[in-house]
Amino acid sequence: MSIKILIPTALRQYAQNRDSVELSGKNAGELLENLTREFPDLKKHLYDEDGKVRNFVNIYVNDDDIRYLQSYETEVNDGDIISIIPSVAGGAEAVNGEFSKAEIERYSRHLIMPEVAMEGQRKLKRASVLLVGMGGLGSPTAMYLAAAGVGRIGIVDFDVVDFSNLQRQIIFSTEDVGRPKLQAAEERLQGINPNLEIETYETRLTSENALKILENYDIIIDGTDNFPTRYLVNDACVLLGKPNVYGSIFRFEGQASVFYAKEGPCYRCLYPEPPPPGLVPSCAEGGVLGILPGNIGMIQATEAVKLILGKGEPLIGRLLLFDALAMKYRELKLRKDPNCPICGENPTVTELIDYEHFCGIGTEADKIVLEPEFEISVEELKAKITGEDTPFILDVREPHEFEICRIPNSVLIPLAEVEKRVHELERSSEIVVHCKAGGRSAKAVKFLREAGFEKVKNLKGGILAWADRIDPSVPKY
Repeated sequence: MSIKILIPTALRQYAQNRDSVELSGKNAGELLENLTREFPDLKKHLYDEDGKVRNFVNIYVNDDDIRYLQSYETEVNDGDIISIIPSVAGGAEAVNGEFSKAEIERYSRHLIMPEVAMEGQRKLKRASVLLVGMGGLGSPTAMYLAAAGVGRIGIVDFDVVDFSNLQRQIIFSTEDVGRPKLQAAEERLQGINPNLEIETYETRLTSENALKILENYDIIIDGTDNFPTRYLVNDACVLLGKPNVYGSIFRFEGQASVFYAKEGPCYRCLYPEPPPPGLVPSCAEGGVLGILPGNIGMIQATEAVKLILGKGEPLIGRLLLFDALAMKYRELKLRKDPNCPICGENPTVTELIDYEHFCGIGTEADKIVLEPEFEISVEELKAKITGEDTPFILDVREPHEFEICRIPNSVLIPLAEVEKRVHELERSSEIVVHCKAGGRSAKAVKFLREAGFEKVKNLKGGILAWADRIDPSVPKY
């Protein structure tokens, strides 16, 4: 048995703009529960924190207020109609058919700008933007888009908040550590602007789901931190005809552009192929000035708003370079490559591919895989240290990493210096090599074994594993 529920204008934005929906249920209370299950964003507008229907919302079965029937136990029959009647007095009424008085006040600094005005604010409210990644770039971008009044914001991320995020991912607080990023970000954005519709995708963006997720949004913001996802976002945007607002950061430098194949070049026109695995370190490996993503993220938010408004000159065909140390911006011209494999005159990429393989991830070029007998666990190393056969512990990280934390009695020789300082190592000694997580030390072990060191092993998981499983006092970075 399906019962028709009429959704009032004020609440339709939280129900996919539906004016009515048919659901099953035996009484008014069950129907309301099923309604909020179907449209979760409605729940906080219908129910208070104690789970009771808010005092300014009345529920009718046909023409009768359920308060004067059997309340939420009021049974329903075929043909009955449920009406939700919220109060719209006291300034919540629509102004100009689309904005409440509170919204007019919220966006007043936009509305007095002739370049935005009411028409521009309507465009923002009707627009939809998807942010791929809620990290250093996604955080400021999302917050400014929310404050600007972009009506629907989607977020793709599957990570949890870590202490190391707080230095630059300003959407999160210390209390959010350990929480899913999507959950924490949604609460923060709703706090900035409760008029938003926020959609979350707690999943890794892949070739299998990208087109389905991206197709429902007007603009895509690339806040990714790895090459496979960056090429995936680019190709999906080209295939769907969506603008891709790009940003990237590393240490003190950042880049920004708008890749829109309909009007200019795409990311592949600039970088036809990714660099070999390991050549360009990530922020986790090379670090980033915490303020830098705020700068680039605000540029991305600005470009998205300009695209929505149809104002100004977007960064299409232009690459903006920022050097924070010199406090200088440079601009380079980008041209559409007629031979681009996806947006050129004769494209060879007509569907999404395996981007991990395309970027060399998981291949022999990606990382060195050692035989099990050439590796040692942190527990095994701990036992050796406390025993009589203490090995020589070689740390191949950089000096600034060594200052942060170290395994007791370890000796620092950065990976780049191992070859020229190999004479400092005893070939007859048992050597355990470590780095942050095991990648660089594996390269050192491979070199040393080829150089004739037979008693050398790689510490699996590096100093991070040591901190997790042996000595929790060691700080992780």
